[in-house]
Amino acid sequence: MSRQLLPVLLPLLLLGAWSPWGQEQGPESPSEEPPEEEIPKEDGILVLSRHTLGLALREHPGLLVEFYAPWCGHCKALAPEYSKAAALLAAESMAVTLAKVDGPAQLELAEEFGVTEYPTLKFFRHGNRTHPEEYTGPREAERIVEWLRRRVGPSATRLEDEAGAQALIDARDLVVIGFFQDLQGEDVGTFLALARDALDMTFGLTDQPQLFQHFGLTKDTVVLFKKFDEGRADFPVDEELGLDLGDLSRFLVTHSMRLVTEFNSQTSPKIFAARILNHLLLFLNQSLAAHRELLAGFGEAAPRFRGQVLFVVVDVAADNEHVLQYFGVKAEAAPTLRLVNVETTKKYAPVDRDPVTAASVTAFCHAVFNGQVKPYLLSQEVPPDWDQRPVKTLVGKNFEQVAFDETKNVFVKFYAPWCTHCKEMAPAWEALAEKYKDHEDVIIAELDATANELDTFTVHGFPTLMYFPAGPGRKVTEYKSSRDLETLSKFLDNGGELPTEEPPEELAPPSLEPPTNSTVGSKEEL
Repeated sequence: MSRQLLPVLLPLLLLGAWSPWGQEQGPESPSEEPPEEEIPKEDGILVLSRHTLGLALREHPGLLVEFYAPWCGHCKALAPEYSKAAALLAAESMAVTLAKVDGPAQLELAEEFGVTEYPTLKFFRHGNRTHPEEYTGPREAERIVEWLRRRVGPSATRLEDEAGAQALIDARDLVVIGFFQDLQGEDVGTFLALARDALDMTFGLTDQPQLFQHFGLTKDTVVLFKKFDEGRADFPVDEELGLDLGDLSRFLVTHSMRLVTEFNSQTSPKIFAARILNHLLLFLNQSLAAHRELLAGFGEAAPRFRGQVLFVVVDVAADNEHVLQYFGVKAEAAPTLRLVNVETTKKYAPVDRDPVTAASVTAFCHAVFNGQVKPYLLSQEVPPDWDQRPVKTLVGKNFEQVAFDETKNVFVKFYAPWCTHCKEMAPAWEALAEKYKDHEDVIIAELDATANELDTFTVHGFPTLMYFPAGPGRKVTEYKSSRDLETLSKFLDNGGELPTEEPPEELAPPSLEPPTNSTVGSKEEL
């Protein structure tokens, strides 16, 4: 190259090395996006890689990105809804685009955005790569679109007159209107923040005096209008403390539930999200007229326990066998009541078989809260041959008698019928029982912890192995070692603890460095 050309070329070379997108971009950056590369699409969804994410962020002011794995079942279930959501967004001409990233294939992107499970969805606004919002909404197409709609547009409708307010109330089952004398106040910001995520409700707000007067209000109030039960519930804003997001959220969740909710696959998520700890269940057969007549009395008792007890109806003739099993209720026992505290999992049943009326329901609830009814524990019946096999069968009704027998060392496996690990260790447990069947002071037993509950302790994982040594004091030791016959035998032979292994005698000083073919890494790598 001639010396005459250097002064001309050098500035051009320097300019070419300077990234037009800021100093973070460079020829060695893993996020470099060749400008000529087009972003492919599948079913209206952008398919992104580390090369194209930056380009997508520049071109789309609102970008919802799903990080998925091809093998993930939840991702496969989401796929048709995600495609449908993309079509709905396109039809609305909303300024939001859907995209997806194959996480395992694009590990750099998955690591950059802290993806630890699939699917993970993140919403990017105005090209901001560093602070995307985690998507926490439902996974149905319409709800995805509504979640996005409330982020790129207003989350509440501004109401100016009675006609507009009434039209909004009439249009939906659940409508929340914030009446604020100052729409620039801090309470309005709290209200709008809640509205962004409460997708089951439609929100409006107003500062119009005539609307305050029309709805009988004299101060700032949030009003829930609903097309069932009492029709309206008011939440006055505290004049000193202002509007508390948590308090308002709890109020809306509580009052948006029907006084009596029928349990099914659609309502169960709302039932458990209601944050009401006590659930009163009426088990009945909806196909029988005599049972349906009980609903009136059950519902009559509900208002006085609003916010304290959630009233739920379980149809024993529907697909609710798992609910009946959890409460230990047979279909033929209906109609019958059960109360459960979902925090403590304690369950209560009426002492008497009184007819289900408003009075009997009220009395039962008060009796539970006043400590007059003791919780009940599930138990299978004791099998006639429970002690005839090498592995003895325990249930709730005979557990105390057997496990805390002061003349026996009792080793119990708590299992679940569906548990893979329990099935895998079953041969070793049978072999252990066979080995010790002639030891009069040793009992090897098992208990189905999904069908039997114990007052002594709660089993949290399967299988759980517990050792109850002979002697006084009701001592218990949990076994946490290998589940093979040899190790289990050592544990029993050593009185309920594993013998301490003596370290092998050193024949030579240890080497300070691993041999050249060693696979041992550094301490930090381990």
